[in-house]
Amino acid sequence: MPRRTAPAPLLVIGAVASVQIGAAVAKDLFPDAGPGGAVFVRIGIAALLLLAVARPRLLGRPRGDLALALVFGLVLAAMNATFYYALDRIPLGVAVTIEFVGPLAVAIGGSRRILDMLWVALAAIGVVLLTGGAGGHADALGVLLALVAGAFWAAYILLSQRVGKVFPAADGLALAMAAGTVALVPVGVISAGDRLLNGSVLWRGLVVALLSSALPYSLELYALRRLRASVFGVLMSVEPAFAAASGLVFLGEHLRVVEWIAIGCVVVASVGATRRTPDEDLPVDPAATPPELVAR
Repeated sequence: MPRRTAPAPLLVIGAVASVQIGAAVAKDLFPDAGPGGAVFVRIGIAALLLLAVARPRLLGRPRGDLALALVFGLVLAAMNATFYYALDRIPLGVAVTIEFVGPLAVAIGGSRRILDMLWVALAAIGVVLLTGGAGGHADALGVLLALVAGAFWAAYILLSQRVGKVFPAADGLALAMAAGTVALVPVGVISAGDRLLNGSVLWRGLVVALLSSALPYSLELYALRRLRASVFGVLMSVEPAFAAASGLVFLGEHLRVVEWIAIGCVVVASVGATRRTPDEDLPVDPAATPPELVAR
């Protein structure tokens, strides 16, 4: 009798939900450790877990490969740090939606199709609505940090493709997260000091690491083996909506109607931008493209 497995789309949705719940738990950690302390603990624990599983090999590696992993790690650290500091100033749903401009730009980059330009315009309308264009009151610095995080997310996606071709399995990501942890030491110490050794901070950091890295990484790996590119892209596009729902349920962050409309604009734009024609709709290769969720 064949073994039953969960539908691949359900696994991706589970991974997205896990990431956003993890972000809500991380924000709840801010009063005790600050954004810098929270991101350092989360990335550090996730790096230890990934290093233990992947056990990457350093000896014999070309310097260029190691330099690529180092740059990847610095981008990963910057992406998460700027996102957490944005999250400290604006609601989770708003932060993720603005940050999502980064991967959306990667999806559309280089396209000359008129329809893609319409998706860009729709996403821009959403961002303008979120950032105060419709009488909103979003924190300016928080918005700027979310935009910077989005730029780093775009760089992360492009680098992940190169790292995935150079390193087997999750070796490159494990090395990158280790490098990112080292880079975040000053940020964590300045933000939290000796509170980094507090038991409550550490166990909640472990929960964030599991929800934002280990669990979604595992779910996505299984799903990627059975999903086509268009389906995967569309499912990932609902992340801003999940972020808003997570902020509402776990943090009590109530958004106005115009903000929900703005999030809807970005989600629809992302769905449209990530769809592919039948000829382009190839299966996703999990070995060549490391899961993006693991760094979030």
